[in-house]
Amino acid sequence: MLQKILTLLKLPIVRIGIGVVFLLIFSGAGYGLWSIQQPPPQPLEFNHSVHIELGVQCLYCHPGAWKQASASLPTSAKCWGCHQQMENSKPAQQELVSYVQSGEPIPWVPVFIQPDFVYFNHRPHIAAGVNCETCHGEVSRMAVPQPIKGQNMGWCLDCHRERAAGNPE
Repeated sequence: MLQKILTLLKLPIVRIGIGVVFLLIFSGAGYGLWSIQQPPPQPLEFNHSVHIELGVQCLYCHPGAWKQASASLPTSAKCWGCHQQMENSKPAQQELVSYVQSGEPIPWVPVFIQPDFVYFNHRPHIAAGVNCETCHGEVSRMAVPQPIKGQNMGWCLDCHRERAAGNPE
């Protein structure tokens, strides 16, 4: 049996076939890793940098960060509070109008998702004076927020150790 396998492995077509299988497996794994690092498509085109340039603070749209684990995502009523005062001729703004008129919530897709076993609460971090940018990156320069690569438990612990040692950033 072993002799038959060794004889087969000497055939060029079998070696090529094995190479193709390995190439497909590693390509699929690479694509999988790449795809989980991409921001998810959102129901509305929302440009964070435009809103931040207008002076909108993070906690205005994400008030849950003050009092709960999740920062929360803005409701259509929160968006409409400002957008009702402007011309809503752009397609994304028209989509917002349709959500407001239908009374349906905007099905935002969270970008910064932690595994289920991780307990994280924004409130103590805000109370300690940690800016949103420390963990979420320069969202003011992003049209669409990007997940932070390497944001894991070790990354968090390093920050906590630095702050405990008196190095705030």
